[in-house]
Amino acid sequence: MIDRFGRDINYLRVSITDRCNYRCQYCMPHDGVKNMAHEELLSFEELYLVIHQFVNIGVKKVRLTGGEPLVRKGILGFIQSLSHITALEDIALTTNGSLLKTMAADLKRNGLHRVNVSLDTLKPDRFHRLTRGGDLQNVLDGISEALNVGLKVKLNCVLSKDINIDEIVDFVKLSRDWKLDVRFIELMPIGENVDYALKHYVSTQEVLRLCPDLTPTEALDPSSPARYFQLPDAIGKVGLISPLSCNFCNDCNRIRLTPDGKLKPCLHNDVEIDLRTPLRYGENIMPYILEAINVKPEKHLLDQHKTIVRQMSQIGG
Repeated sequence: MIDRFGRDINYLRVSITDRCNYRCQYCMPHDGVKNMAHEELLSFEELYLVIHQFVNIGVKKVRLTGGEPLVRKGILGFIQSLSHITALEDIALTTNGSLLKTMAADLKRNGLHRVNVSLDTLKPDRFHRLTRGGDLQNVLDGISEALNVGLKVKLNCVLSKDINIDEIVDFVKLSRDWKLDVRFIELMPIGENVDYALKHYVSTQEVLRLCPDLTPTEALDPSSPARYFQLPDAIGKVGLISPLSCNFCNDCNRIRLTPDGKLKPCLHNDVEIDLRTPLRYGENIMPYILEAINVKPEKHLLDQHKTIVRQMSQIGG
């Protein structure tokens, strides 16, 4: 599935819910956002149909996101149904990790291949404050269990000035003894949190400044947005994802589906293609999918201070 700029769009990110049991400061306003009505969300049957259509035209990888995807009832059966799509090579999930300890084994058993855990601090009090109520130990236990059952694990840490810069070295050290990737992500201005993002933005170059022992290593996936590094004798890696300081739009291979059935060709663009309406009217949705691929922009315009309206929790991580 080649877009008009020659990029092979083979990665679909699917948000299955806008609900989350955390209220992370950079993700949503203090009072949260209004949840979508149940009938606005695509059912698992509708999601399966859409994903199958994408696989038919070349998508090889699907990542399930939220909100927090593990709070949606029926997710284990849904993952199992996706595992039966033979042409789908990779099923992944992004989570805050709070429910992972009790669900990791079942997730693996039902066909999940890998999990990304969002984790922005290793300090319990700070974690409780940043997430507005979360328990760090639950997440750490979940990560350990995911590794124990054989899931591939990546940690995603959003860099924030005056919040977790003092923990960069501690995060990097995790890669020395844990077989996982620790990835640092630049804070992106999205929705109502633009001012927060601009105030707390830190370039991923700060990681290299604080950890000079990190050396570049080859990425296994050339379409990955992360540049990878490694400490001497470490069993894990460190990734830097730099959407602002080091634009990687030229290699973007993804498209997103929101929980209410909108296709977003670009995370940082307000263009959305409605799939839910034609899907529920029994129309052939393939023309809408192809339209979304065709209007995928060449790059985001964050450097021109053009940001989107939707909150990240409404789009999918």
